[in-house]
Amino acid sequence: MKRKYRLKRAFLSAFILLLFAVFPLYTENAVKAGDIVISLDFNKKADRDLWSRKPFAQWEKDSSLDQTVLFVNVPAERAGNANMIDMELDLSPYSGTKLGFKCLARAEKATKPPQPYLGVKYMLYINSESGQSWINQNDVYGTFDWKELSFAVTIPEGLFDARLSLGLQGSSGKVWFTGISAFVIRPKRPPPTKINKDKPVYKGHNLPRLRGVMSPTLFREEDIRVLGREWKANLIRWQLVRAWGKPDTDRDLTEYDQWIDRKCGELEKTLEACRKYGIKLVIDLHSPPGGRYEDNNMAMFYEKKYNDHFIRTWEKLAGKFKGHPALWAYDLVNEPVQNRLSPKGMDFWATQERTARAVRKIDPETAIIIEADEWDSPLSFGNLFPVDVPNVIYEAHMYVPGEFTHQGVYNRKTGIRYPGKINNIFYNKETLTKVLQPVRDFQLAYHVHIYIGEFSAIRWAPGAAAYLRDCIEIFEVYDWDWSYHAFREWSGWSVEYENTETDKKAVKKTDRGNVLFSWFAKNKKP
Repeated sequence: MKRKYRLKRAFLSAFILLLFAVFPLYTENAVKAGDIVISLDFNKKADRDLWSRKPFAQWEKDSSLDQTVLFVNVPAERAGNANMIDMELDLSPYSGTKLGFKCLARAEKATKPPQPYLGVKYMLYINSESGQSWINQNDVYGTFDWKELSFAVTIPEGLFDARLSLGLQGSSGKVWFTGISAFVIRPKRPPPTKINKDKPVYKGHNLPRLRGVMSPTLFREEDIRVLGREWKANLIRWQLVRAWGKPDTDRDLTEYDQWIDRKCGELEKTLEACRKYGIKLVIDLHSPPGGRYEDNNMAMFYEKKYNDHFIRTWEKLAGKFKGHPALWAYDLVNEPVQNRLSPKGMDFWATQERTARAVRKIDPETAIIIEADEWDSPLSFGNLFPVDVPNVIYEAHMYVPGEFTHQGVYNRKTGIRYPGKINNIFYNKETLTKVLQPVRDFQLAYHVHIYIGEFSAIRWAPGAAAYLRDCIEIFEVYDWDWSYHAFREWSGWSVEYENTETDKKAVKKTDRGNVLFSWFAKNKKP
């Protein structure tokens, strides 16, 4: 594939030599958490010369740091442009490895951009067989002194090219950068050993398939009746959720416990209604103790009091609801995010394993669901390890490509069609299969059951019904249980509302709804 950015031939030899210095040679099992992948010193001309040159960017000395820094100055008339310089990377040796990226930045009057993912940009671009991605820390603008910017990503297989960018996008002002680095958060998973594939895969149920929806603490019996009798769904992923997505919530643990106790009362009613109408239920802890920081990292992966309280919360839930005939599984934590190194035993995986062990002491039977990192993305299954706990299922969420599924959300561009070309990748069922390949590989390698806890497309997305149909057909071929996002939550995801941005409930069934109902009709009841 041709690259947009080419180094001059005269510089190529020196660049290759430096590249091997920046990226240590990779050998199987040689990479470990904390290893430095990139460390650039802008005092060195060779490190500065790795970057492209633009008139709005220059190198200058910062006296407070005694360090050469990159200075980017964007006037108001250029605010609508992508004012960035770039450095090409060869990350293919790190396929399947989760890397953390960080830098130091300061800004002066960087204007607020129209979208949260624009503004001050320390960004990684990745182009691979499964699509293109742009990863950076959101909501960075304004005036601030030197602070760390960071993000993390699992490097995909089939990588074509990658590059780092520094600058401003959709914003004007002044910004300075230094301290560019990257490190290993989680190594690539080694090949499995001693897997007994003659043993039946544990599913936690004896039905041909669980097919249903998720819903935010739904407990009205009439809604459950519609779901079970009219829609013929046999599964609900029931969310224990509040203030979803807001940072710095759920810090008062006394108040948090009071909220959990109130929700348990609702859950008791919902479980009884599910038993009456033939629906299995997943308890989904959507809002864990400590909540999330502004950068979306979960507090419980870094602060022990929240980590310990998370385990106690699940001990309470297991003790209260174990043995209920409508209960299928405990979904420990929704969409974990851990973009920095955590204290030992507190990362997203170790926290779930410790919690699963604690639950097993109370409830040896009910299925436990483990989610992957990076918002439970399919890509993050590339470095997910199975936990050494019995009766466990693994969950993934599917919203790829996000430009299609979430168009119009947070002022994103609309009119993006499926199937069709999105970010220079033609997305169809074959492409979606490639996106989900890390999950399939994990399923086959470790002989485990997969549950797709969330998937959807916003109701006004052109081709949303085709997207849902293709996703479900893939899930069904792979024998995965699934739940659609969402039932009687926000109308944007509802199949009961028309396929337009006008918030109008449909008189007749929608084409998206018909896709779901055609599969629900195949369900067997518990």
